[in-house]
Order: sequence, then C-alpha cells, then structure tokens
Amino acid sequence: MGNLIYSAIASLDGYIEDKQGGFESADAIPDRSPAERDFTTIWKGAEKIVFSRSLDNVSSARTRIEREFDPGSVRRLKTATDYDITVSGAELAERAITSGLVDELQLLTVPILVGGGKRWLPDGIWSDLELLDTRRFGNGVVFLRYRVNP
Repeated sequence: MGNLIYSAIASLDGYIEDKQGGFESADAIPDRSPAERDFTTIWKGAEKIVFSRSLDNVSSARTRIEREFDPGSVRRLKTATDYDITVSGAELAERAITSGLVDELQLLTVPILVGGGKRWLPDGIWSDLELLDTRRFGNGVVFLRYRVNP
C-alpha cells in the first residue's frame, strides 16, 4: 500500500504564497541544476490527477482531470499501489488531511518571512506527528518530515 504525502515549500512564517500570490518562479533560473533536471524527469514520468471543476484540459503529460475530490477513490488508489503518492496545494491537502488520508507531511522551510498569504496548513487541524527526518541545507533551508499518527 502506498503512502499519501503532502509536501510543500513554505516561508519560515508558514506561507506557501505571499499576499501577491507566489514566490519567485523556478522558471526565472536560467541554468537548471542536476537536481532540477532529475525532478523534471520524475515529474514527466509520473501519473498525475488534477482535481478541478474549472479546467477543461491540462498541459502536462500523463495527467487526467477529476471533477470532485472523492476520499474513497483516493483510499482505493493508495491500497492499489506500492508507490508513494503526493498531494499538492493547500486546499486539496486540507481535504485529504481532514479525510484522514495523509500519511506524511514534508516541509521545506525557506529562511524568509513574507508576513501573510496562503498558509501551508489550514487552521483547525490537530494531529499527533512523529518526526521521521530532518535535513539542513547550506542555504538555510530546512527539511522536515513527519508521520501523521492516526
């Protein structure tokens, strides 16, 4: 059975977007690092599901649109695979967390304060977490990995 992992990149004060709607885009980086190239290869090869009521089509290969988030379908998907599955986006993650589907939380904390915007975790969620891993990078970014205990 696969784990459902919510991962995000957030400011130290907990925001994945600032008040204007986003941090610097990775597209602004002219030369891609080997890690970015590896991520691109992994992204292109992964099966993706986009939950959207408004999109008519997607621009990413190996991607399908689902109109409604159905916790039962996600549970069946987790059971049917031996691979980990990720969820992206704060609103979708909130639905997955409150449905009891998320097994791990992974956060890359960037050393910046943005003072407001979209939070990486919603208010009102309480969960017991177990720290699985931490990593500190030379640029001040800290990686935190937690298991969500039922």
